[in-house]
Amino acid sequence: MATPGKPTQDFVPIRDIKNGIMILNNGDLRMMLMTSSLNFGLKSGDEQGAILMQFQNFLNSLEFPIQISIQSKRLDIRPYLTMLEEREKAQLVDAMKIQVHEYISFIRDFTSHTNIMSKNFFIVIPYAGGSLVSKNSGGGGISGLFKRGGGKKKMTAAEVQNFEEARIQLEQRVSIVEQGLARCDLRTVRLGTEEITELFYKKFNPGELESSVA
Repeated sequence: MATPGKPTQDFVPIRDIKNGIMILNNGDLRMMLMTSSLNFGLKSGDEQGAILMQFQNFLNSLEFPIQISIQSKRLDIRPYLTMLEEREKAQLVDAMKIQVHEYISFIRDFTSHTNIMSKNFFIVIPYAGGSLVSKNSGGGGISGLFKRGGGKKKMTAAEVQNFEEARIQLEQRVSIVEQGLARCDLRTVRLGTEEITELFYKKFNPGELESSVA
């Protein structure tokens, strides 16, 4: 049962994000990769078979779990239409101006009847690092990341040492995943602290984001 008046962030078990590494409340670590996608339907039958086999080999080679997350949201077409309208005004040839105007009308009509979706693909790599954060350490969970001067306290020397040892192990796992996905012709980018924070912020504050582009 939900607790009235309690912000959603309080239910996310992330204590801190340090150098692109999420530290969970139980001391475990997580890193995130954003991956590219493939247009599987345009591949030939042989290419599809090779991709599936390579991805199967990649999954079978892993000795640790991973989480695959897909973020799907409706694409905001308004900035694109604004750019087209500026291009229309800048056209000096009447024929081109008419073509741009007709194209804008087509885009408006098409998007009014069809949801244009954008998708982002993420891989979450875990590492059970043990008790990296003591019970007496400060920090307000991920909710503190969304406030200026979040009130987080520094790690103790022992926690820093444990964190660095676990970070090395986690980054080795990330490298394995990156290499495996590269063999599947997928590009990857490691998310840093700012990117992860922005990802969670947009997740919990969709209304604020929409009002900023209205």
